[in-house]
Amino acid sequence: MTTMVKVAKLAGVSISTVSHVLNGTRHVGDETRQRVLKAIEETSYRQDALARAMRRSRTDSIGLIVSDGGEPAFAEMIRGVEDTATSQGITLLLANSAEDPQREARAVQALLERRVDGLILARAAGSGPDTLAEFANQDTPLVLMDRLSGDPFDQVGVENHQPTKELVEHLVAQGHQRILLIAGDTRVSTLRERHDAFTEAMTAARIPAEDQLAITTAEPDKTDAGIRDALSASSPPTAVIACSTVLAAAALREIQQRGLRMPEDIAFAAFDGFAYADLFEPQLTTVRQPAFQVGATAAELLARRIADKSAEPSVVRLAPTIEYRSSTGPRAAS
Repeated sequence: MTTMVKVAKLAGVSISTVSHVLNGTRHVGDETRQRVLKAIEETSYRQDALARAMRRSRTDSIGLIVSDGGEPAFAEMIRGVEDTATSQGITLLLANSAEDPQREARAVQALLERRVDGLILARAAGSGPDTLAEFANQDTPLVLMDRLSGDPFDQVGVENHQPTKELVEHLVAQGHQRILLIAGDTRVSTLRERHDAFTEAMTAARIPAEDQLAITTAEPDKTDAGIRDALSASSPPTAVIACSTVLAAAALREIQQRGLRMPEDIAFAAFDGFAYADLFEPQLTTVRQPAFQVGATAAELLARRIADKSAEPSVVRLAPTIEYRSSTGPRAAS
């Protein structure tokens, strides 16, 4: 097996110079550095990552746990984290919790046992205080992503109140009053914020309580049943807001099955939405969060925390954009 001694001998330098090139611990002149790199390539030298980690007390790796890596918004966040980490020479270890707090806790423990330099966590619905308490007794930095809390950690997510308010105001201005919000599992802080903002905006618009319709459940079957019941009621909603891509798909499926036209029969808007939403017919109004930037910012916050563990925690809220399209047109005359 090739050793650092052989690399140093071939490059005509000391072992410490090879180490400085590999670990970036001291400046090495370009000419010498190129000789070392060439010798590494010619000898196919591979550094022992574990030994290097023990010497430096770092593994150059971070962990990321999300609830569903296949969900479009989370997929973009993962890309943002990975791109930023890769640019810093950091390896990303990814785990999915599947919205299961116990699976989340096991993933946290597994990543900590692998001595990641830090962890980014989008908490599972129903995740209790024990997961976060795990970090109070150790030195591993934590950043909360997307699903924020009042805990003293670095956090990054999107602003949910203002876009929800603007969306409600838009629908009301279009003549809609009986509006259905498909909020999903409001144990998830992002969904809870959108639900609360919806209620506030509807109340501010002087919409009667009986016209403020909301479906809040963690179970897909109950969500589907709630949508069916709402759309088949004697006084159905004239507009629907879905708080995630998954919830939007459930609503669109029922709207299609009932033969409802958008926006003539029912207006429709969604948070997060689908790729190429402008290709849908009709085109879908979408509240688009900057998911890639959320992930990139999480990785940046974690890098800063790793470098300075004594800094005050930062909470970053990024602004989404509302893409108004034809699915939220005026209410049809009755």
